[in-house]
Amino acid sequence: MKEPIHRLLDIMRALRDPKSGCAWDREQTFESIVPHTLEEAYELTEAINSQNAERIRDELGDLLFQVVFLARIAEEQELFNFDDVAQGISEKLTRRHPHVFAQPNQISAEDQTRAWESFKEAERKDAGQKGVLEDVALALPALTRAVKLGKRAARVHFDWPDASGMRKKLDEELGEFEATLANRESSLRQHDELGDLLFVIANWARHLQLDPEAALRGTNRKFERRFACMEQLAAAAGKSLLELDADEWERLWQQAKATERSPIS
Repeated sequence: MKEPIHRLLDIMRALRDPKSGCAWDREQTFESIVPHTLEEAYELTEAINSQNAERIRDELGDLLFQVVFLARIAEEQELFNFDDVAQGISEKLTRRHPHVFAQPNQISAEDQTRAWESFKEAERKDAGQKGVLEDVALALPALTRAVKLGKRAARVHFDWPDASGMRKKLDEELGEFEATLANRESSLRQHDELGDLLFVIANWARHLQLDPEAALRGTNRKFERRFACMEQLAAAAGKSLLELDADEWERLWQQAKATERSPIS
């Protein structure tokens, strides 16, 4: 029996076969697959958050299939193949971990993080990239990208000295955003100032060593749980959500929060 990875590669070839393959799989391109790849990455994130091993395994498989799919498209265009992808990442990991593979030496995680960034910076220079912010991926979630941009700028000392400086900047940006509302400025101006405010919040979180993307995902899940609880409470009382006034919504919200805090029986 073939090794699982070789079987998966054979399945991918069969799906893309010009004569006998699947019509949907055959017509896919790099560009059309990207949204599916992003979706699978997010689904893996949710699986990990659920701490369900079987679900994590399944989602890892879905994400691996995206890599195999994209590598197969590249192979058909004679660009590279799956083995090239695996070889490339193997060489990169070996190169970036000399303390493990070249000259074994125990170093701290903090030291390794600094070394990793140095290796990446050297590789970017070798690839002809000159701008500090040049290769921060556009497809990243906006909050994550804001943090990465802030980290890159900080490497050349364009940054606030500490979190307190960011906190003052937050007040400044909030004031500027509120001014656009008070002055009834255009939607474009309001969006611009709102973006500035969110950028500062993301980088304030960076200074506090917090992940704003993870924090917002957690709050989104919390809101979903509490809203579902309010729906259940309203239904149990024979109430339609559209019939609730502001006071009733607040009462249900507080009940939902109290229910969430209660020990699970």
